[in-house]
Amino acid sequence: MANIPPEFRVSIDNDRCRKCRMCVNNCSFGALQFENDRVIADDSKCVACYRCVSKCPDNAITISNFQWGSRYNANWTPEITNNIQRQADTGGILLSGMGNPRPHKIIWDHLLIDACQVTNPSIDPLREPMELRTYLGRKPDHLEFVENDEGEIELSTELQPQVKLDVPVVFAAMSYGAVSLNAHKALAIAARRSGTLMNTGEGGLHEDLYPYADNIMVQVASGRFGVHNKYLNTCSMIEIKIGQGAKPGIGGHLPGEKVGEEISKTRMIPSGTDVLSPAPHHDIYSIEDLSQLIYALKEATNYEKPVGVKISAVHNVAAIASGAVRAGADVLTIDGYRGGSGASPLVIRDNVGIPIELALATVDQRLRDEGIRNRTSILCAGSIRSSADVAKAVALGADAAVIGTAALIAMGCRVCQRCYTGNCAWGIATQKPELVSRLDPETVAQRLSNLLSGWSFELKEILGSLGVNSIESLRGSRERLRGYELDEKTLELIGVKPAGVGQ
Repeated sequence: MANIPPEFRVSIDNDRCRKCRMCVNNCSFGALQFENDRVIADDSKCVACYRCVSKCPDNAITISNFQWGSRYNANWTPEITNNIQRQADTGGILLSGMGNPRPHKIIWDHLLIDACQVTNPSIDPLREPMELRTYLGRKPDHLEFVENDEGEIELSTELQPQVKLDVPVVFAAMSYGAVSLNAHKALAIAARRSGTLMNTGEGGLHEDLYPYADNIMVQVASGRFGVHNKYLNTCSMIEIKIGQGAKPGIGGHLPGEKVGEEISKTRMIPSGTDVLSPAPHHDIYSIEDLSQLIYALKEATNYEKPVGVKISAVHNVAAIASGAVRAGADVLTIDGYRGGSGASPLVIRDNVGIPIELALATVDQRLRDEGIRNRTSILCAGSIRSSADVAKAVALGADAAVIGTAALIAMGCRVCQRCYTGNCAWGIATQKPELVSRLDPETVAQRLSNLLSGWSFELKEILGSLGVNSIESLRGSRERLRGYELDEKTLELIGVKPAGVGQ
């Protein structure tokens, strides 16, 4: 058995500690105990969720990275050697929650937004109306109008189903099971308040959330968990999940200990059984098969709801996207390699997939080149962290952005990356009643709404600085972006000029 050092060190200032045991009661990972009239820390169990720190009334707890006194080696880092030792001990796959934390270049941070000053003056967003509303769904190739008996002009073209978003941000797919029911409720409440959508993920929809149907996107994944006619018709749109950014090419797994009575009922599976959703759909092995499922779902919903397809960002993503659109996808979600997940093998999370910025730009350009961009709306996912990221995504071609980890952080998540354990101290990624009760849906929904409200104000400021008054005027307008410290090939792929180059 290797002597693997802990990741974190927990220090208790006993001079400040009042021995209230608040930290012990709040530690869901068992890292703190009360013994011999003092709080004792087991560093090996600490995951740095900071629940104890936030609840300590005396600020007596400090968590720091454990300093392992090994010889420095840039190739064989402590993280790599510890991972090898863990696998030598267990013989299993190393898992992690959330997204890729490696210090790869984040292209968003090297894209600068242009501004207008004189020839195309900026707009004051406080005094002029700014439109953030957008619509998801297939758009017609052209519009036809007729004059009615009263001499008024009316639209005669029949439009495909559209979903209105008051803000170009959607809550990402997080399944009931991976997250708690209270977390799902908070997302649904916030989606209604903000005029957007929350995605159920592949875990079905709890009956308590049926009243929020107008702000729900339901997902159909390979396992078909919780998929039935009522589910498909209790939503604004449907999404077929083919892949996700955190683990392209592999499926999902919900441990049986998370499958209680309510999850069993919602997912339509036996209680206590492991839930496995393979990567390939059992009935999709070609674009034609995908088309059959798309139109089967449209038929089941009387052609009243858009049907989308979610794919992960991989090297041939543009060709896959083109095929999905030609198969009938009204909305296309692209998820980049920094996307989060409740559980992903480290080897997949850190080594498979490509950045969302590259995937988004190449997909948008491919669809434009083929003359089919109007047939679908594009949702961009995979570590959208701010309103600036949203604006840059829209400029690269997205209709709206998708947030998962950012939404969880707004709910209280500290990104400790232990979602798969089911011990989330914040009541988010857990099914334990005593932990779930820590998250109040109404309170957390207000925080989520506040986040989208703040981003909305900032987006209006950005639009004003660009001299435009609607988010749709920015969509695909890469001329409004400039790249800084990006290599020539990257700039070519995303279709952006280097900083310092004018029109």
